[in-house]
Amino acid sequence: MDFQHYQQILANITNRASDLLLQPESYIQLMVVLTIYGLSYFATSKVRRLVPVLTPVSADSSPHPLRKLTATLGNLLFPLLTILILSFAVEASAKLLKQSWMVNIALVVAMLLAYHELIRDHVKNEFIAFIFRWVGMPLLFLHLVDLLEPIIAILESMKVTIGNIEVSAYGVIRVLLFGSLLFWLGRVSNNTGQEIIRRQDKLDFRTREVAAKLFEVSIFVVIGLLLLQIMGINLTALAVFGGALGVGLGFGLQAIASNFISGMIILLDRSISVDDFIELEDGRKGFVRELTLRSTALETFDGKIIMVPNEKFVTESFTNWTHRDQKQRYRVDFSVAYDSDIRQLVEIIKTTVASHPQVISGEGVPIEEQPDCEIDSFGDSGVNMFVEFWMIGIDDGKNRVGGDLLLMIFEAMRDNGFVIPFPQREVRVINESFGK
Repeated sequence: MDFQHYQQILANITNRASDLLLQPESYIQLMVVLTIYGLSYFATSKVRRLVPVLTPVSADSSPHPLRKLTATLGNLLFPLLTILILSFAVEASAKLLKQSWMVNIALVVAMLLAYHELIRDHVKNEFIAFIFRWVGMPLLFLHLVDLLEPIIAILESMKVTIGNIEVSAYGVIRVLLFGSLLFWLGRVSNNTGQEIIRRQDKLDFRTREVAAKLFEVSIFVVIGLLLLQIMGINLTALAVFGGALGVGLGFGLQAIASNFISGMIILLDRSISVDDFIELEDGRKGFVRELTLRSTALETFDGKIIMVPNEKFVTESFTNWTHRDQKQRYRVDFSVAYDSDIRQLVEIIKTTVASHPQVISGEGVPIEEQPDCEIDSFGDSGVNMFVEFWMIGIDDGKNRVGGDLLLMIFEAMRDNGFVIPFPQREVRVINESFGK
C-alpha cells in the first residue's frame, strides 16, 4: 500500500512535469533565461575590459589587498548581474505568462553560482571549503526552494533535556555551521585588515603594528560575542558571571595579560623593531623577526627561532645593537714580537683592515670611524695590540668580518716580516758541576 502510494506521487510529479514542458510558456521562459545569461556574460566581459581592476590577478604576483578584492568582485560580477536581471524577470514572467517556475530555477542556479565563486576566491582552507561546498550549498538550495523550514522543524523535535537545558539537533548543527562560518570570516577579515594596515607607508612601523594588533583583538571579540548569541546565551546574565570569572582569571592569566600589555608598550615606546639585533642578559641573541601579542620571535644566526615573552623586554635589561644606527664598532686583537717596528706595523694594519669591502673607510669618513691600530698592553711573550673598525650591521653570520680580518692581518704580518710571538722560556743552569 505504501509503495503504491509513493508510486502514485511519483507518477503525478512526472505528469505535471510533462505538462509544464509541453506548454509554450515554458519555452518562452527558457528563451528568456538563455537570453539573460548571454546578456550578463557579454556585459561582464565588456565591463572588465573597461575597468581593468576587475580582471583576475596573476598567481605569481603579490598585489595590494584592495586589488585582490576588486579581482574577486570581478569574478562575482556575472552571477550578481544575472541574479539582478532574473529577479525582475521572475515578476515579469509571473504577470505576463502566469508562471515563472523555470525563471525561478535559473535564479536559484545563479545564486548557487555566486556562492560557489565566494568559496573559490575566499576560502583557502580545504576542510572549511569542503564544509561550505557540501554542507552550506545544499542548505542554501533547500532554503531557496522553501524546503528548509520543514527540515528545521524535524531537527528541532530531535532534542535532549538535561535539567533546565534543552539541546536539539538543530541547535548543535546551527552552532557548528555558523561557528565555522564566523571563525572563517574572522580570520579572513583579520588577515585582510592587518595586511591593509601594514601597507600604510604614511604610518611608522610601530603605529601600524599597534593598529594591527588592536584590530585583531576587536575582530575576535566581535566573533566571540556573535557566537554566544548564536548559542542562545544571554549576554546580560553572562555579565554578572563574567565579573566573578574575570577576577579568577585575572590571577590565573596575569602572565598572559602582562605579556599582552608589555607587547603594546614595546610597540609604543619604540624600543624594538623588526630586524633589530637583540642580545638578552642570558647571552641569547638574534634578529627580531615577528612581534606578537604574547612574545617576540628572535632568529639566531644558525636558523633557530627563540620565542621571548614580551614581559622580559619591559622588566629586564637587554642590548639593542641596531636600534638607532646600523653602524657598529668592533675590535680584533693580535700580538707581535718585542723586536718589531711597531710604528711601521700600525700603518700596515690600518691599510690592511681598510681594504676590506665591509669596513667603513675612505676620505669622506670621519677620523673617529677610520680603522685605528693601537698597543693594548705588554705581554709575557710580545706586544699585545688591537685594531678597531666600524662596519654596517652585525659582525656575525653571513655578515661576518672579524674572521676575515684576522686572516688578512696574519698574511700582512707574514709578508712584511713581522713575527707573531709564542710563549718562550729561558732556562739558566746555576751550578754546572751539580749532579756530576
